[in-house]
Amino acid sequence: MGVGVGDSNAVALSWRKSSASASGDCVEVAAQTGHVLLRDSKSRQALLLRFTFPEWNAFLSETRSGRFDLDALKTRRPLR
Repeated sequence: MGVGVGDSNAVALSWRKSSASASGDCVEVAAQTGHVLLRDSKSRQALLLRFTFPEWNAFLSETRSGRFDLDALKTRRPLR
């Protein structure tokens, strides 16, 4: 899946935060040519995750299916 990157241009990107975040502490996403970047809103200078569009779509699909829910992770076999 994604690769950790340090991107000095990340500050200039238009970052979006989830509307479901009540506290404001969550992840933010930004589109970059050919990629989607993901960062922790509490640690904006930390490493980013970079996904291709197919990787991002697969990640969203699996997230929506509940694959990464905490209860599911406790009972599920490890990801391959």
